[in-house]
Amino acid sequence: MRIVTLSGGSGWHVQDLLRAAARVGVEVLPRHWRELGGAVGAGAGKANSAIRAGDLDLGEADAVLLRTMPPGSLEQIVFRMDLVHRLAAKGVRVVNPPRAIEIAVDKYLSLALMVEAGLPVPETEVWQRWEDAAGAFERLGGDVVVKPIFGSEGFGITRATDADTAARIFAALERIGSVIYLQRFIDHGGVDYRLLVLGGRVLGAMRRTREGDWRTNIARGGKGEAIAPDAAMERFAVAAARACAAEAAGVDIAIDRAGEAFVLEVNAVPGWRELTRVTGIDVAAEVLRHVASKAKA
Repeated sequence: MRIVTLSGGSGWHVQDLLRAAARVGVEVLPRHWRELGGAVGAGAGKANSAIRAGDLDLGEADAVLLRTMPPGSLEQIVFRMDLVHRLAAKGVRVVNPPRAIEIAVDKYLSLALMVEAGLPVPETEVWQRWEDAAGAFERLGGDVVVKPIFGSEGFGITRATDADTAARIFAALERIGSVIYLQRFIDHGGVDYRLLVLGGRVLGAMRRTREGDWRTNIARGGKGEAIAPDAAMERFAVAAARACAAEAAGVDIAIDRAGEAFVLEVNAVPGWRELTRVTGIDVAAEVLRHVASKAKA
């Protein structure tokens, strides 16, 4: 069985998938998102209507695993997503489904869908004008987290607790054409939880902490500790992944000082390096088994 991975390079996760491939009994073929191309047209023939990654016809792969997409122009990113949507429409197994990638990368849309699914999320407002965001700052209690609406790993996130400082941040974001996404700060004591959902179940979970900082992301220096999540936390994680149409998802959950749990985000291209280290679970092998489980014959 041949599984093509689309990613932004040949980093640790790609190497881990290559390692796990021999254990699982599949062939992993790494390709870069920038290699994607396609052609259409009457009379073009099969070769010219294929979706390709370099010399490889992706329509002939048993499955395609989507990993981190490198930066690109709006045109490039839309075109890449067009191609993987077309692959899925042709019957190629694509994990995560393209729609899940589009939902999860958009913090507003993913949060809105989780609310519709009945999940608890932090109070959030999203605006385009700084003066509207300034009003939201007051409504959210004067202590907010400002995030890029498209972003991951904790980069670009800041906390604002002063109205003047917040207004300057909002005005700067408006000037560069950014959407202003602000969320009531959840005082979780510097601890939150990452649960990895795979195929509708929680594969593993860890508590994340970072000394002296409320941002616990592993990419920002957070540390993981394996945990056995309770039933409520597992239920929230599985429901959040389902709301975002994701087969594989990293779900971040925080518990405030009053003991109330909130789903913070869903990541449809989750990393697993720290989770593998602290739990001993061979996540790469489990991911490949899941991808292969329903691949086309």
